[in-house]
Amino acid sequence: MKVCLVRPPILTGKLAFMSVLTPPLGPAYVAAALRASGHHVSMVDAVGEDPVQVNPVNQDYILQGLSFDQIVRRIPPDSDVIGISCMFSSEWVQVRELIRKIARNHKNAFIIGGGEHFTATAEFCLQQCPEINAIVLGEGEETAVELVNSLEQQISLNSVDGLVLQCETGIIKTRPRQRIKSIDNVVKPAWDLVNIDNYFKNNLYFGVNRGRSMPLLASRGCPYHCTFCSNPAMWQPKWYARTPQMVIDEIQEYKDKYSISNIDFYDLTAIVKKSWILEFAKLMVDQNVNVTWQIPAGTRSEALDKEVTKWLYQSGCRNLTYAPESGSMKTLKNSKKKVNLRSLQSSLRGAVKQKINTKINILIGLPGESHVDIWKTIMLLVKLSFAGAHDVSVAVFSAYPGTEEFQILLNQKKITLNDHYFQSLSYQDFKEKISYSDHLSGAWLSFYNLLCFAVFYGSNYMFRPYRLILTIMNIIRGKQESRGELALTEMIKRRKSIKQLHLEKKQESLL
Repeated sequence: MKVCLVRPPILTGKLAFMSVLTPPLGPAYVAAALRASGHHVSMVDAVGEDPVQVNPVNQDYILQGLSFDQIVRRIPPDSDVIGISCMFSSEWVQVRELIRKIARNHKNAFIIGGGEHFTATAEFCLQQCPEINAIVLGEGEETAVELVNSLEQQISLNSVDGLVLQCETGIIKTRPRQRIKSIDNVVKPAWDLVNIDNYFKNNLYFGVNRGRSMPLLASRGCPYHCTFCSNPAMWQPKWYARTPQMVIDEIQEYKDKYSISNIDFYDLTAIVKKSWILEFAKLMVDQNVNVTWQIPAGTRSEALDKEVTKWLYQSGCRNLTYAPESGSMKTLKNSKKKVNLRSLQSSLRGAVKQKINTKINILIGLPGESHVDIWKTIMLLVKLSFAGAHDVSVAVFSAYPGTEEFQILLNQKKITLNDHYFQSLSYQDFKEKISYSDHLSGAWLSFYNLLCFAVFYGSNYMFRPYRLILTIMNIIRGKQESRGELALTEMIKRRKSIKQLHLEKKQESLL
């Protein structure tokens, strides 16, 4: 069958200090699986095909990438199946409108939704957008292949595990699909269907810009049960790792094909087993792979002792993200975040000693959190700054679909699934937030969000003044060593794009 996969444009706040303009790893994996099964696959990657295009949504938000009309025109008119991904629930309102436009212009196509948002809110999405025929839950490769095969053979989709279907009799959910355990056998992403050069030219990566970078998964899933994370719903709490040598073979392939100099690991929790990461790092050194690599999303500290951090640096690791989330033991316990803050500090000091650039992920405003809890987190930030951490990311809790916290708040009727709710989800700016804690207002959360950044970077530059000079020099030279420098660079670029858009509209009005 002829299948077209669509990656929508990215919704970003005009004042946001970070956006996620990254290569579409999930759709590329699904495309590869479908093509390996004999289907004709194309892809419309709205971000990669025009990453500098900016389309205003309203006074607060913009879409980055192709317009909806451009996307519809690029979908082959004879497509039998059209799959649309939606990773972030904050983008649902726009993705829903895109799907309706696609359905009007491709009346004979079977439309599929996939990704974290669809997995978390499948029945709701089908009710709001009946133009969708089916939703793929969780890992997409096996389910998508079986679904398209069944369509081709005109077999009932009720026998395909891992689907939610729009039927004449209503919405039907098929049996759950088991996780893919032998992930070594998953076909490598179909990057030839993506304009990957546009990501290279525009320096659009998940991590810090360290030259031509490719995304890569060494593992899937996470064995932990954090209440603010959608992992249990999307992946189930199981962690499966690829064979280290197969990961290195993929890196070498990207070196040969794309002349890359860096790898961004997209793993949910990349480092779980000490034995795995040591084998990987030692093989990287023994085989002289000679690329840098980084873990931008966050990982555990338990396996990162002095021996491991030494091998990490030798194997090319230059940026590492720790995710303590909070300095309050009460908050950590309530959110089921199993982390030993003392061992984390020790691990971080070891990584800094090895000259690895370290970043800290913090989350404030969880239900039940108080002013005292946040001040404990601020004190942790000072300690980690003193220990040598280079960078911080401070997010305000949003009740994201698919998380345990979301379900609790939904049952308590503190959440209403409407357009306002979806558009309010977690934009990285300092505007007033929605608070789900009885002890904190949205204004207080916005204040603490700004204060956490100010305390961390203020103390960081006080403890190590030379870092401020390096940051200024790196931004001037267009070089990045940290996520903070990346965020500042992105903000400058985005403001230039918005300014150019306003200038063009003004010129059009004069004509």
